[in-house]
Amino acid sequence: MSKPDRVVMIGVAGDSGCGKSTFLRRLTDLFGKDFITVICLDDYHSLDRKQRKEQGVTALNPQANNFELMAEQVAALKNGIAVDKPIYNHETGYIDPPERIEPNHIIVIEGLHPLHDQRVRDLIDFSVYLDISDEVKIAWKIQRDMAERGHTYEDVLASINSRKPDFDAYIDPQKKYADVVLQVLPTNLIKDDTERKVLRVQMIQREGLEGFEPTYLFDEGSTIHWTPCGRKLTCSYPGIKMYYGPDSYYGNEVSVLEVDGQFENLEEMIYIEGHLSKTDTKYYGELTHLMLQHKEYPGSTNGTGLFQVLTGLKMRAAYERLTAKDAKTTVAATV
Repeated sequence: MSKPDRVVMIGVAGDSGCGKSTFLRRLTDLFGKDFITVICLDDYHSLDRKQRKEQGVTALNPQANNFELMAEQVAALKNGIAVDKPIYNHETGYIDPPERIEPNHIIVIEGLHPLHDQRVRDLIDFSVYLDISDEVKIAWKIQRDMAERGHTYEDVLASINSRKPDFDAYIDPQKKYADVVLQVLPTNLIKDDTERKVLRVQMIQREGLEGFEPTYLFDEGSTIHWTPCGRKLTCSYPGIKMYYGPDSYYGNEVSVLEVDGQFENLEEMIYIEGHLSKTDTKYYGELTHLMLQHKEYPGSTNGTGLFQVLTGLKMRAAYERLTAKDAKTTVAATV
């Protein structure tokens, strides 16, 4: 792989268990594994697990992270310079010897804090925040930890509650800086739903960003409520509802796309795709094709998968725009 002329930096923020791993798999599928390097920001923990316990701080607290080194190394990589990045060993809880990271065409920094420090934030070309509402997060964690790890209900709630003050203070506020927020909420289609298997998912897209054109449904800037179930879309109970409209989010003008409910048949996604505009696809049906490639990925049957793929396409468009601009600048300088 040749050395890139321009390193494009992508930030993927969110709490643990919010779907970052699946989203990163979708990005790697889209760009190719040799074209993209993923850096987990847990590697910049300045305190190991034992030290955090002794000092009474969580990994979410900035005190437990080395933002100086993070900013320095992200800047170096963006400027095409290799770095020796530390490694946080999740199995042992200790910090291992560093590894050499070379610049790549796309570098993704993912984890709890990609948008926390302004120095790092200013180096990011495109950012997404994966936001799981408390109700869904608790239901998911209870199902996983009680079924797979043998934890009690009380243990699970205690674990969530112990992290919540630091999450509210240091992780959640990063939403306001993201270009796109993918928000997973309880469904409105089932009254008093507690299982959280049917989800309402929003893609909150910032307006007014250079080169970024939010995807819209039917008519740009209008407010649309659409129930696509019928002859062209198979829907079992409780059906599907979609919404699109303008809104304000943390003081920013945004466009919101929403899917509430589950897709029965992913092959029929082409019907939904046909009513979306500014998707940044290369050909009609590419969005559906990308969804069908990995039906097994979590969230593929609801708005989570759809909006993760759409966000990936936005990132590809940003990469192509930024590298094309740099190429024109280089040509102009040599003329």
